[in-house]
Amino acid sequence: MVINGKKIASLIEKEIKKTLKKIKNKPKLIVFLIGESSEQLSFVKIKNKFAKKLGIKFEFIHYKKTPLFEEFARYLKQKANEKETTGVIIQQPLPAALATETIYQYVPPEKEIESHHPKSPFLPPIGLAVLTALKSALLGGIINEKILINPKKDVNFFQKKIKNKKIVLVGQGITGGLPIGKTLNYFKINYIAINSKTENKESYYQQADVLITAVGKKVISPNDLKKGVILLNVGLRKENGKLKGDYEEKEIKNIASFYTKTPGGIGPIDVLYLYKNLVDAALIQKNKQKN
Repeated sequence: MVINGKKIASLIEKEIKKTLKKIKNKPKLIVFLIGESSEQLSFVKIKNKFAKKLGIKFEFIHYKKTPLFEEFARYLKQKANEKETTGVIIQQPLPAALATETIYQYVPPEKEIESHHPKSPFLPPIGLAVLTALKSALLGGIINEKILINPKKDVNFFQKKIKNKKIVLVGQGITGGLPIGKTLNYFKINYIAINSKTENKESYYQQADVLITAVGKKVISPNDLKKGVILLNVGLRKENGKLKGDYEEKEIKNIASFYTKTPGGIGPIDVLYLYKNLVDAALIQKNKQKN
């Protein structure tokens, strides 16, 4: 059964709109991009599209060439600390000269909505998206408000529902595997992490009750899967001009009990959780100003 990411995203959109009614000033998101990757530019366009749809201010700061670290850090800090800035995103991956976790130290934790900052009060949107799709599958494929993630309550939910199930996460990238792993850890979900150096990867795939893929190329074949597996894909690849995930959907649809499509699976949910973090950031900052 297909997990419909667009329908789930529409549920989160409703929650965001409810929260926006409590906020007097429109939240503002600033997105930094270094370089001219067509893929990253596409991601920025998607974020801008949703910002317009939600009535959220959006500022795009684009460095076509890699700046000096000090120059970039100084401007990042300046923009992040502006009163009207609610949240900041630095599109990943960054060029090697800027690729350090310390870059997030220049953004106030309550404005770092992707959870790269060690003191960020938010969970990674991509991790929340994956767990929402998983929650839907564990509840028999329902799509209603019950599947939206509640960090305070859902630790117990996942503990009960996936007890004795094997969870396998494939990939360890900064935009996929790492933030998903961080979210799984938060919810105390035990999992096996697989990467390109893991030997006999197929044996782990074959044992998985839940298989999460975040690679960006075809890594899963039908022979690798247990009947009834839940398949959740985050990876993106292009084949003959079409976007695809880490498995061929036509090959796995009769093996998996639930699976996500690409596009239209985890992606839309991820973007909406990003904006949910943004409006939650606006509430946090509003309360901070009061105190």
